[in-house]
Amino acid sequence: MTKDYYKILGVSKSATKDEIKSAYKKLAKKYHPDVNKSDGSSEKFKELNEAASVLGDDNKRQQYDQFGTAANGFNGGGFNPSDFANFGFEDILNQFFGGGRSRGRRREPESGNNLLYELEIDLEDAAFGATKTIVIPRLEKCEKCDGSGAKSKSDVVNCPDCHGSGYVRQERRTPFGYFSQTAHCRKCGGEGKYIKEECSVCDGTGVVKKTRNIDVDIPKGTSDGLRLRISGEGEAGRRGGPSGNLYVELNIKPHKIFEREDDDLNLEVPISFTQASLGTEIEVPTLDGRAKLKIPAGTQTHTLFRMRGKGMPHLNGHGHGDQNIRVIVQVPEKLTKKQKDLLKEFEKTDKDKSLFKKVFK
Repeated sequence: MTKDYYKILGVSKSATKDEIKSAYKKLAKKYHPDVNKSDGSSEKFKELNEAASVLGDDNKRQQYDQFGTAANGFNGGGFNPSDFANFGFEDILNQFFGGGRSRGRRREPESGNNLLYELEIDLEDAAFGATKTIVIPRLEKCEKCDGSGAKSKSDVVNCPDCHGSGYVRQERRTPFGYFSQTAHCRKCGGEGKYIKEECSVCDGTGVVKKTRNIDVDIPKGTSDGLRLRISGEGEAGRRGGPSGNLYVELNIKPHKIFEREDDDLNLEVPISFTQASLGTEIEVPTLDGRAKLKIPAGTQTHTLFRMRGKGMPHLNGHGHGDQNIRVIVQVPEKLTKKQKDLLKEFEKTDKDKSLFKKVFK
């Protein structure tokens, strides 16, 4: 019985090689023995590879389209899914469909790891800017071997297994012929170089753990959670690659007086009953020191006063936010006899006492 390879891969008979390749890749990932352990997956994977081996080859596809599977002996007899267990999908794709980039070259230089440091600062530091020194543990290039990991330059030689390429080619026999697989050389770890005698300081790693003091410049107007990037202050790169970056995340500690809202500063200030009634001038704290605030007569509790330009400076810009002062009128808990008499007299003469009656009449 002729197998419908197009149906197995879910493509039309007019499908291009790229469409066939894409369909195979999607299904092979789903049914590969290393991924799918369910019943029937091995048989499905066998059919997929059988179909791809035929439709991926122009000559075989032409014969299949003319004569089907029976006339040409296209079948999967003796197929064992484990034959492909150690092959990556790209290796199988390249074997069936050809192409693929060359992998027989040494790996490229790698950048070092980035580091993240969380720094707590005061609100004043965020407002006026500051320079803080932080202590960073990190991996740095070994000075003894200059990052090579070898005791001396003569101890770095081409790997005898991969001859300096960093890769080795393995061949295995499968029902579809011989498959060749390119993999990282285990002896040199894909470096292409082999160290005969390791550096005694870094034990062949090329890097050592060190602690560095680094100055961090905090800009004016910094906001909570802002991340500063310090280029090149991360960990050392490999194979001559650049160092990573250091990211410093600024966390602003809660202030005992001010509450920040964007670039505005909010605070509550208590005033007495008489100050609210008669009016007064008080001093309030600001980031720049104490400033005078006029309280008009008859001020009610929770009245909000705005002091323009007394808030946080705008980050990377000109100007400042505002400072908002909410006054809280405090009622005395204890009164002297004289104070009570005065308040009673005040109550008798209070022209606004009818307000209660107006509201609740």
